Amino acid sequence: MGSSAFEKLETRGTLTKTKRFRPGEESEKAAHMVKLPKGAKPVNVSLPPKAQVAWRMFGKFVQARTGSDPELEDNLLKAHIRLRPEEYLALAWMNTTFAAVGAVVAAFVAALFLLILNIPITTLLIIFGLVAAIPIFFSYMYAFGLPVGYHGKPAGMAKKRGHKIDKRISGAMSFISAMASADVPVDVIFKELSKQTIYGEVAKEAEWITRDTELLGLDILTAIRKAAQRSPSSKFSDFLQGVVTTSTSGGQLKPYFLVKAEQFEKEDRLEMRKKMETLGMLAESFVTVVVAFPLFLVVIMAIMALISKTGSGFVVLLLYVVVALMIPMSQFGFIFVIWNMEQEG
Repeated sequence: MGSSAFEKLETRGTLTKTKRFRPGEESEKAAHMVKLPKGAKPVNVSLPPKAQVAWRMFGKFVQARTGSDPELEDNLLKAHIRLRPEEYLALAWMNTTFAAVGAVVAAFVAALFLLILNIPITTLLIIFGLVAAIPIFFSYMYAFGLPVGYHGKPAGMAKKRGHKIDKRISGAMSFISAMASADVPVDVIFKELSKQTIYGEVAKEAEWITRDTELLGLDILTAIRKAAQRSPSSKFSDFLQGVVTTSTSGGQLKPYFLVKAEQFEKEDRLEMRKKMETLGMLAESFVTVVVAFPLFLVVIMAIMALISKTGSGFVVLLLYVVVALMIPMSQFGFIFVIWNMEQEG
């Protein structure tokens, strides 16, 4: 959502005609007036140009061959991808089709060039298949998220958002508890939290809660309940559900906010300690596997190459493999593991 999210009412052009509900789901409220801020005007937000082209090309194809998919719809919502499932699938089909056509054309040009060079037909067919298939495979994997099907990409993006929320939730809870200590109403707390960009994805979740209350006319508990259902972070979802439970059971929110802030702070300290222990173990493994072991191996193999009369060539070849292949790959492996830990943490 943009910075002017609370100054206008956004509606999607493809949803202006009908309101869709899942099977068994009913509208929670009848039609009611929504009071907008002074000067606000409803606007019609259309699809991005690329998505519009994809919908024109593959919209009917997707609608005819796919039914309702609540799981994909939830993943798109949690990932904050502003497309309906049908629009997302149409865009994915268009990207994959263009990649397939481009790959076949490139393979045909490569095969024609190799045919001029009198390459054997078997080799020519193998090269044609590889050049045509590899781009198609990677484009399909990117668009549909192999190996878990077309839910993969939105689910992966939602999972990343969940990790980002978990990283910022401790600081956000401190902000919320401080606001609650000053007896600030809950809806104002989330509105102020949505303005604090330092909290990243937590602020965006709070922004959606404020959108539901100020633009869509929902009460604060209903908005929080919906936010708990669509949040990709289990921690933030449990926190929001606790807010609803505490409010509906007659409890006080101020002690609840303080307790949750202390809880998330302790969990952060435990997570940091766990990460430091893991980094220490990786450092010891790095010294043993990447530094000490290759050094001893190189020295031993060099001595064997000097004293051996028959197998010195093979030993020297192994020495090249160790120095040029094993040591760099092991180093990059440790770098990737540490980088991946940093991304997840």
